[in-house]
Amino acid sequence: MRKLPHLERIWEGLEQADGLAAMQQASEALRDYYAIAHIAYHWVDTTGTQYGCGTYGLAWAERYQEQGYLRIDPVVLGCYRRFQPVDWKDLDWSSRAARAFRRDALAFGLGNQGFSVPIRGPHGQFALFTANHSCEDMFWAEFTMSHRRDLVWAAHCFNEKALLLEPARAPEAVQALSPREVDAMTLLAVGLSRAQVAERLAISEHTLRVYVENARFKLGASNTTHAVARALSRGLIVV
Repeated sequence: MRKLPHLERIWEGLEQADGLAAMQQASEALRDYYAIAHIAYHWVDTTGTQYGCGTYGLAWAERYQEQGYLRIDPVVLGCYRRFQPVDWKDLDWSSRAARAFRRDALAFGLGNQGFSVPIRGPHGQFALFTANHSCEDMFWAEFTMSHRRDLVWAAHCFNEKALLLEPARAPEAVQALSPREVDAMTLLAVGLSRAQVAERLAISEHTLRVYVENARFKLGASNTTHAVARALSRGLIVV
């Protein structure tokens, strides 16, 4: 039996994974292979339910859930709007909430550097794969430059396995929104009131209501806020 190189053994183990525990082992093995602080795979569905694996501590996972950090996490929010890998230094950490979130993350053992790969799966599925470490900027720039392709590959390997193991979590296909429905939902997503949206689109509020209700029906959403969240998470609108 041939002896596989260490990284190839990790991919083989992930390919054979039959559950989340085996995916967790793969994330730990990948962290050790790269000699960094953390590796994490994080799938967020349209209801806000989270699924994944990684080497962040259990205390941080519980803290993240308790504080509702999904709503303000600059990594999640920033990657929703991107399709290419993102260095955390390029994200917006300027708000008070974002700075407080970062201080809390550091206190719970996360590193000051991060590299996240946004993943778009079937019917608007959204997930993130992240490498995280504590080091100087120069070291991190060299690390991400050297391993960028492998990290992107790892992101999609983890996501394919998650979809295979948990197909019921993937969002169902939805009807496409019309151009006017996209315009209406986008303006609502950036915080405009219904009156402001109607004025911007040069339509009556009654007509706007029709567009919003049509979009809500297509998205299977319970209300307008839910519809905006689903449209964002499925990549139907970009703000």
